[in-house]
Amino acid sequence: MTITAGIGNLLLSRTSRRGFLARATVTATAVTVAPADLLLRPGTAYAAICECAPGTNCDCSSYCCDGYTQFCCTITNGINACPPGTFAGGWWKADGSAYCAGPRYYIDCQGECQGCGCGGGAFCPSCDNLTCECALGTCDNRHVGCTEFRYGQCHMEIACSGRIACRVVSCTPPWQLDSTCTTVAQTDENTANHYAPCQDGPTSYPVVPVAVGMAVTPDGGGYWLTDDLGAVFAYGDAVVYGSLTGVKLDKPIVGMASTPTGKGYWLVGADGGIFCFGDAAFDGSTGSVQLVQPIVGLAPDDQSGGYRFVASDGGVFDFNAPFYGSTGGVALVQPVVGMAATPTGKGYWLVASDGGIFSFGDADFHGSLGGVQLAQPIVGMAATPTGKGYWLVASDGGIFSFGDAVFHGSLGGLALPAPIVGMAPSPTGNGYWMVGQTGNVYNFGDAKSFGQGI
Repeated sequence: MTITAGIGNLLLSRTSRRGFLARATVTATAVTVAPADLLLRPGTAYAAICECAPGTNCDCSSYCCDGYTQFCCTITNGINACPPGTFAGGWWKADGSAYCAGPRYYIDCQGECQGCGCGGGAFCPSCDNLTCECALGTCDNRHVGCTEFRYGQCHMEIACSGRIACRVVSCTPPWQLDSTCTTVAQTDENTANHYAPCQDGPTSYPVVPVAVGMAVTPDGGGYWLTDDLGAVFAYGDAVVYGSLTGVKLDKPIVGMASTPTGKGYWLVGADGGIFCFGDAAFDGSTGSVQLVQPIVGLAPDDQSGGYRFVASDGGVFDFNAPFYGSTGGVALVQPVVGMAATPTGKGYWLVASDGGIFSFGDADFHGSLGGVQLAQPIVGMAATPTGKGYWLVASDGGIFSFGDAVFHGSLGGLALPAPIVGMAPSPTGNGYWMVGQTGNVYNFGDAKSFGQGI
């Protein structure tokens, strides 16, 4: 999900968290990327990683080829912060800078992996949405999106990252800007006086809410939307029973589900914190538990009145609902992105971003997309009312039907204003809705539109 990280706003990171980063020394990392340079050149390991951006005619003495990455503010209209689609991945310092009374700190903004993994490695350059080039297309700027390197003292729960997009500079220690950063320091005096006038500009992006979930009323006459800040929006006959507007959250909201009566709903955070409104009962959470991977989905058990969470590694957490198994501890090809329960409450499916399906309890396997080359990753699933089929939805609005799930249309091939983040079936099973990051709602079959937006 996910999806800005800005200095001054605690480098807010909305990322898909996929594991704990194994600590490695900076020298070891440099050796894996540029062993010849490290052996032949004096200086630090970071400086040893030196390359010209491909497709340029830059001289090897130009800024674009000196091995360092450009300041973020140069490419973000003067905002000295990690841009959307990146996160603070590590930092280093220089002690002899003319621009700070004490040490000067540099934070690397790593690209987020978008719908792919690292295959056992540390980097996912094929899907970090970055292009290796000279910043703003000139050799007078250092490169962006080129370097596979990470110091790793920030967001160590994110093991799989993209290349360095750009870097942020500050006189304030990184651990005071982002609580995930440790105080373990690496030093490179060669960067002490790298400077761009824009580094004194704004240090955060405006907080832009992102839709993350949708739930439908029992009669299909309305629906709720929620964003990652926990605000709730009601359309049709859906009633707002409360929201988290104005509440400071430890982690962003990642999903919602309504009660069988339609007179309440749950919101769940990435840490498994659960928030109950209306007649939604609290049966427990993982808010105080140290998770290996973040929560990515929530499915209520209509029979017991409880609910289950699923984490991106397929770990399932049940609260007043039977446990039938999980993929926690199994090496997955791609992370789990959602789940759906059977009507009996005696089983559930998990779906991964590659469309792989994992069935537990009385949830029958009706097919999957594992091994199919997808245009965009799967972001969610929904079960039919009979429990004998399911739909999968991709971020481009592509719909894939299995079992008795009927295809009623999709958005595949259309230019969307924002990626799709989830779907919900109509109570009859003869239609479905999809919701995009900006709250755009798309209806198919007997699913009717009642409004949209967050």
